[in-house]
Formats: sequence, structure tokens, C-alpha cells
Amino acid sequence: MPKVDCYEVLGVTRSATEDELKKAYRKLALKYHPDRNQGDKAAEEKFKEVSEAYEILSDADKRAAYDRFGHAAFGPGSRGFGGGGGLHDPFDIFKQVFGGMGGVFGDFFSAGSSDGTQAGSDLRYDMQITFEQAAFGCEKEISIRREEECETCQGSGASPGTSMIRCTQCGGRGQTTTQRGFFMVSQTCSRCRGTGHVIEKPCKTCGGNGLIEKTAKINIRVPGGVENGMRLRSSGNGDSGVRGGSAGDLYVVIHVQEHEIFKRDGEAIYCEVPISYTLAALGGELEVPTLDGNARLKIPHGTQSGTLFRLKGRGVRSLDGHGQGDQHVRVIVEVPMKLNAEQRKKLEEFAKSCNEDVFPMQKSFFERVKRVFQGAPH
Repeated sequence: MPKVDCYEVLGVTRSATEDELKKAYRKLALKYHPDRNQGDKAAEEKFKEVSEAYEILSDADKRAAYDRFGHAAFGPGSRGFGGGGGLHDPFDIFKQVFGGMGGVFGDFFSAGSSDGTQAGSDLRYDMQITFEQAAFGCEKEISIRREEECETCQGSGASPGTSMIRCTQCGGRGQTTTQRGFFMVSQTCSRCRGTGHVIEKPCKTCGGNGLIEKTAKINIRVPGGVENGMRLRSSGNGDSGVRGGSAGDLYVVIHVQEHEIFKRDGEAIYCEVPISYTLAALGGELEVPTLDGNARLKIPHGTQSGTLFRLKGRGVRSLDGHGQGDQHVRVIVEVPMKLNAEQRKKLEEFAKSCNEDVFPMQKSFFERVKRVFQGAPH
């Protein structure tokens, strides 16, 4: 299977800084570590994928090679973990980033970290916007439910006036060690869950969690040019972290409503406008709708049904903020369906006055038909 883009794997932009890369890796590595997902092969593969992406992007030389050649820069013979001169074991990458945790890494996960901190979860919000808002951008205030730091205990989980005390079961180490045959095995302390401390008197407001669920109002700026299904990231607006851990991010998924008149293709928009038989024949001006008001369109005489006209700069804004697409108007010539006696008489007189030069397309077609069938064998 083709490899997924490293930036997409970590959920960062191509201009992400070292700190942003490390933050993204820490969050995903903790989420997918095999010790935290026992028996889950999909999580194990995801952990390897995240580690590989971070190793490539965190190294300036490897990142430059990747930006230029993609995964081909680490082609056969060097791709994969532990492959001669290629990428390293994902668990080595994990140890380098998180430092010496001691014991079995699985013990680390039940507590979040050695000091009890844990990053907050990312959240998702599905936002409905209009066709026009997607084209030009907008700002919207949204309401979400998220975990926030408890105001009563300031996120500590302990009742006011009390504090956390050292765990007596593990002596504050966060781990207990038992001997199994010739081996010493470290395990997460069951009492303090690896933090080394316990809450003597839990906060009554949050029950000792340090977090409570609240409704938050957040302003989201939607840039012009977004398309249906795109994700916008609002950094730090997810769930708050535990015991001072970093907050998660909020991902806003865009859903663009269909328009009754316009269709979109990238930065260009299209619409079909019916015009009268006489306007198509004689020419003139036509008022057509655009996303920001009406515009005048010149119709040359003899315009055929299906002709496409362009209104420059009347389309969708470029997502990078530079320029704007065009609007394309396809005219459909409408043939009269109901005629009174006088109109029919005048139209018949017009038809009698016409020679074949009035309808060159019709003349050309029947000449081709005549050549084809006269030359065909009987």
C-alpha cells in the first residue's frame, strides 16, 4: 500500500515547527502505543507510522529530502525500521522523545505520565456553512462541550486546603517491583496509578478528576475558498489536559450547503441562464446573477444555445488569499412554446423569407449527411 503523507499522519501543516511536530507526535504516540492497545494490530501499525513520520520530519536533512522526493527518498534497502541506514525502531524514537521512563512502558500509560499530567483529547465539530460563506470566508461563533479545569481545585483534583500526598504503596516511585524467577518486573502502582502521589481528600466538585464538563463558545475564522469536507484546526481548544497537561485541539469539519443556482469546480463557479430566442438572434445585454450581486453580460447576435461566457474575478476566493476565480455562464436558448395567431403568422413569414444561409449549421449538417449516404454502398 502507498504510504500516507508524513504531515498528514501527524496532523500538522508543511510549515510546522519543531515544537509543533513534537507535540503532535507525543499525543499520537501515547494514543497508539502497543502497551496501551494490547492485541490491537491496527494501533501498533499506526504507532509505527507515526514514529516514522516524526523521525523523518524532526530531522532537518531527512525532512528536506522528504519534501523534495517524498517517501522515495527512503527507498528500497533503507525504508522501514531498522533497515540498514534507514529509519530506526519506533520504540527507540519513543524513548528519545519521552526520556527514560524506567520499567515497562505500558506502566507509564495508565497514569498519563510520571508526574500525573496528561494531554487533553482532541475534539471534532461539524460546521454547516452556505455556498457564499465558503466562497468568501466568514467568522462564526460555535458552542462545544469540553472538559475544562475545575475552578474549585484549580485542576489538582484535591479539595481546597488539601494536597496530594506521597503514595505509601510505592514510596512515591509510581511503580512496584516484583521478582519472577531470575527477572525483576516493574508494574504500575495500583494505588497511585503511576503518579507516585494520591489525593487524600478528592474535590467534591470534580470528584478528584481535576476537570469538569462545560459549554464553551469559540470564534472560528473560516477562510474563503474552503471546500466541503475540509478540516480546520483550532489549536488548544479541545479538552483541557489533566494536572496541567497540554490541551487538545479542536478540529472543525466543513460542510458546504449546495446552491440552487451555482455549481463549483475549484475556484471557478458555473451557472446556466436561459435567454430568449430573439436575444440570441439579435444580440443585446443580459443581467445575470453572481455571488456578490448582478452583472451585465453582452450577448453577441447569433449566439448559439450552450455558449459559455466568462465573468473574470466573479468566482471563489483562492484559499491562500491571493486572487479570485472566474464565473462561467452557459446560456440556454429558449424556444417559444406558446404563440398566439399574430405571433405564429409573423414567425411563418420569417421562415418563408429565410434561405439556407440563415442557418449555416443546419446547412452544413445536411450536406455531410448527403455526402455520407450518397457515398455509402447499397
